[in-house]
Amino acid sequence: MGDIYVKMVDEGDSPAKCREARRRRIEMRRFAAVAGDPPSRAGSPSRRAERKREAEPEAASSDRANSGGEKRSRPAGDDSPSPPLSLAHPSLATPSSPSTTSSPVEGDAAPAIASSSGQAPAGEPLLAFGSISLSGRSREMEDAISVRPGFFRPPGGGSTLHFFAVFDGHGGSHVSALCRERMHVMLAEELAAAEGEEQWRAAVARSFGRMDELALMACVCGSVGYPLCQCERSGIESDIVGSTAVVAVVSRDRLLVANCGDSRAVLSRGGRAIPLSSDQKPDRPDELARIEAAGGRVIYLNGARVHGILAMSRAIGDRYLKPVVISEPEVCIVERTAEDECLILASDGLWDVLPNDLACDVARRCLEEADPRRRTEHPSSGAGGSAPGVQEEQQASDSRCSVAALLLARLALGRKSADNISVIVIDLRRG
Repeated sequence: MGDIYVKMVDEGDSPAKCREARRRRIEMRRFAAVAGDPPSRAGSPSRRAERKREAEPEAASSDRANSGGEKRSRPAGDDSPSPPLSLAHPSLATPSSPSTTSSPVEGDAAPAIASSSGQAPAGEPLLAFGSISLSGRSREMEDAISVRPGFFRPPGGGSTLHFFAVFDGHGGSHVSALCRERMHVMLAEELAAAEGEEQWRAAVARSFGRMDELALMACVCGSVGYPLCQCERSGIESDIVGSTAVVAVVSRDRLLVANCGDSRAVLSRGGRAIPLSSDQKPDRPDELARIEAAGGRVIYLNGARVHGILAMSRAIGDRYLKPVVISEPEVCIVERTAEDECLILASDGLWDVLPNDLACDVARRCLEEADPRRRTEHPSSGAGGSAPGVQEEQQASDSRCSVAALLLARLALGRKSADNISVIVIDLRRG
């Protein structure tokens, strides 16, 4: 094995260029020391960390201030997470109930799960509710839920109104998503213009008509309004998209339900299930007569369908089936009674496999533990104070509403529902 020799080269043997470079490095280190920045080796941990920070994307430490790409830096040391992006218009932002979303899972467990629960704003009678949306065995999630407690207060005073709605989309999700963001706004505007509760039916019908007009101007790409979008997706892909809408407006003494399509609202009163809406199917005698009078046909192809395509006779959107498919809702207004237990709103993914009586029975059993009429009254804690345990009971009621909604959805899954499943359960024992 040969020996290895290492020859040490002193400064006198170094080429002039190397000596000059070495001198410059020494001068730079001295300058850094005088300036108060201690030198660091290129390979040291601190230097590597500094390079890593410099290489991180600017987006991790800045917020985009406008659509043109201008950025606004965060204050130093602010480690708070960036707010999530929202597709909703800023003017539509309203307080909403807490919600959770899970990632897609395989098998029978439903992907795209969203659930929420909550109560009325402070100062108003308690109103507990819970909701859930499951994509179920469907590949696409086309349902949308809108829960807007305290969305409208009559100008002349009176009970605050609470808005609940289920929108079951078909052909795509952009119409149901548009309804979720805009329907309560349009309804509030129409109610504000109505002179008294006797005009509420007309106000609701106008809001559905406005929502339909907006949906007809919407494109799958997200563009809404005139001139109509001319992108490659603006043709039949946008024309075939629509949504049902079942809306409930709850006040202290009334329930208003408006329905367009085959989603449904069912009231549990005194242990009985009372439907507050009627599914608008093409083979319903009055709807069949209306369709034929408008020049349409009902063809039986895997069930009764308008022109052999749509399995409901009324909907929001569906440009290609106008004017046969209309958006005019059927409105029902009932007085609340002491026997009222809960109100269930759901898409046909639930009602196709669960009868009204069973759904109400399941919801009632879930809410029994949270029934405020079963508790022992406690003396109040003072003038204007609340009774001990009221807050805990409210939280329990919210939880039971969410449990009821979840259990109903899972029952529908167990009964082989092939559609999206969206459920809202409102506890009418409170508020």
